[in-house]
Amino acid sequence: MILEIVSPEATLFKGEVTSVSLPGVDGSFQILNNHAPIVSILKQGTVKLAANSFKFDKDVADKFTKVNDQNYTLEINSGTIEMKDNKVIVLAD
Repeated sequence: MILEIVSPEATLFKGEVTSVSLPGVDGSFQILNNHAPIVSILKQGTVKLAANSFKFDKDVADKFTKVNDQNYTLEINSGTIEMKDNKVIVLAD
């Protein structure tokens, strides 16, 4: 699935991922390929990205923390998420 993470300053990430875990207001949840459409509000916490490979723009690479070659994390204060047609858009603050 395609994941796009957008902040007020820039697009932080856009690429193919295998899963994304998000800090929802009612608890953390994970989205996998072909997930049902969803819209949710996010709270402060950690967004966890999993993919076979990652490519970050050098301007925003320092915002992500490498866990291993297939996993990165991103700390957010709040946001919203929409999953539709195998594309996840995260508007993060």
